[in-house]
Parts: sequence; structure tokens; C-alpha cells
Amino acid sequence: MRRSMQVSKWGNSLAVRLPKKLVEEMGLKPGDELAVVDASKDKVAVEKRDRRKEALDRMKARGWTLPSGYRFDRDEANRR
Repeated sequence: MRRSMQVSKWGNSLAVRLPKKLVEEMGLKPGDELAVVDASKDKVAVEKRDRRKEALDRMKARGWTLPSGYRFDRDEANRR
């Protein structure tokens, strides 16, 4: 799969605009994180990070469980 993307200036950083088809294929949305898993002079490989799943996997590894029917409410948590 070859796709060309242009590198642009964004403040003091460089940015790449992702093509719609790639965004759809990876299921990306604003706020998602991508991790660089491999990089060389001519190639960069990224993967989508699922921080929620990573946190739940860490909890599971420690034997932690959530109460039955628990649902995190970000707005409620931010009111505290």
C-alpha cells in the first residue's frame, strides 16, 4: 500500500495530513494516538494506540476488576 502525503509546517513542528481512505481503514478519529513502531531513512511504520485497552490490560494483569455495570463518565470525573 503506497500513499503519498505531504509534510507541512505546523507551528514549530512538522505535520502530515492523513488521507481519508487511510483514516477510515485505521478507524482513526480526532484525539487518537499513533505510535511509531519502526522508522528508517525511507520508511515509517505506525500503529494506532488504544490507551483504554492498554489500561484495562494492566488492571487485568494485576487482578483488578471493575464493579459490575461500571461505566466511566468523563464529564462527571471532570466536575470533581
